[in-house]
Amino acid sequence: MEITEVRVKLMEDSDDRLQGFCSITFDNCFVVRDLKIIEGSSGPFVAMPSRKLTSHCPQCGCKNHLKAAHCNQCGSRLKEDRTVRDQEGRTKLYADIAHPINSSCREMIQNRVIAEYRAELDRAKQPGYVSKYDDDYDDDVDAADLTPPTAGESRRPNLPPGTQIQPAESEIRAPHMLPAPAPPPSGPQTPHSGLAKEKREQSDKPKPKNGGFGEGIF
Repeated sequence: MEITEVRVKLMEDSDDRLQGFCSITFDNCFVVRDLKIIEGSSGPFVAMPSRKLTSHCPQCGCKNHLKAAHCNQCGSRLKEDRTVRDQEGRTKLYADIAHPINSSCREMIQNRVIAEYRAELDRAKQPGYVSKYDDDYDDDVDAADLTPPTAGESRRPNLPPGTQIQPAESEIRAPHMLPAPAPPPSGPQTPHSGLAKEKREQSDKPKPKNGGFGEGIF
């Protein structure tokens, strides 16, 4: 395995122990980012990318950083003795995401990154200096897939043959409405108006012969 590229991003505030970030590429095919270059007592050294260790809140189960005094979700007070210690008894607040598993690999990364870091310090003194750390790597992505469609070009995905898509309605339908009530009859209404109308309808019907005797008998 060979380190084929190292990119360094220097920090603007040089008073801090953190001097910069870097990314390393192995065999032109695998990239590890967010390695830290830290100024130590005997010179700069490389720290691997890491994440904060967390613990669960006993009340709601939400994850919180080990230094948090209260839960970020429910606000409950957390126990102070939640830290994890390593084999030497030191408090451990971070865990490496990627790291070498033998000393030879660690020394290879350390020597190559520190050499590139010092070279980046010299390049930063030149006019028009721009760091390459934020440049995109060559990913296997077709540029046509990233181009937005032009006016009139469809954004529909590839659908199987015979699939039909109903066009959107241009007008908004009105909500369901109850039928309009019948208009009230004209003229003044009295309590006996309905009875008088019923009597008039009955008087308009033809009267059966013989007083209705034998009606309904065949």
